[in-house]
Amino acid sequence: MTAPAILSARGLGRTFPTTEPPTTVLTGVDLAVAPGEFVVVMGASGSGKSTLLYCISGMDRPTSGTVELEGRDLTGLDDDEMSRVRLTRMGFVFQQPYFLPNLTVRDNILLPALKAAPGDAAAAAARVDALMERFEIGHVGDHGVTEVSGGQLQRASICRALATQPAITVADEPTGALNSAMTAEVMDALVAVRRDGATLVMVTHDPSCAARADRVVYLRDGRVQAERHLGPWTAQAAQDREDDVLGWLRTLGF
Repeated sequence: MTAPAILSARGLGRTFPTTEPPTTVLTGVDLAVAPGEFVVVMGASGSGKSTLLYCISGMDRPTSGTVELEGRDLTGLDDDEMSRVRLTRMGFVFQQPYFLPNLTVRDNILLPALKAAPGDAAAAAARVDALMERFEIGHVGDHGVTEVSGGQLQRASICRALATQPAITVADEPTGALNSAMTAEVMDALVAVRRDGATLVMVTHDPSCAARADRVVYLRDGRVQAERHLGPWTAQAAQDREDDVLGWLRTLGF
């Protein structure tokens, strides 16, 4: 990796002490993500991939190890400081959008941008409008969240994640509830974001989605078992990349 990592996890471990015996989900995980890189984390159910995502994003606290974002150690922050980092330096896209039902699509996208920079409302609104137009949902901005398609709602989630101009965006199974056509819509949007220089870390179970990434990291039993470097995605090489990823995953027992 030539560029200094924008996000770095070292020796990451996570044990849940509420079971008997305690359940260890992550053990000694190292992960470095370069600026502008699109990294996908894969693994079988129970491999620890979502736990890893939660730990590197501050939604969960690791039991051991460190996480640094832009050179800042996140593991030593208190809850209020971590909440501020998540609001201002991280974007989030989940399988379910978690939009407020009493707000329009546009207002749901705008809300975190206003909270992140309350003194710059005009700039936040302009940024949101530009993002919505770019991702072709400007025409549904005044709709309710139940009045748009699943693909449109996930594109709105990407707009919301980018509206605060984060250092990194994390996505947890963002296509898990979508059909194949909507999945392609969302992945096209994420690839476009990556081409603009955004940094992305995504968990997925779908090899066709993983093929869009620059690099795929495979977890087994809470440890990094292997990784595959793919380089920037191009539509012309889509089928070859999917075949390559699927063949590699099969060698790992996926």
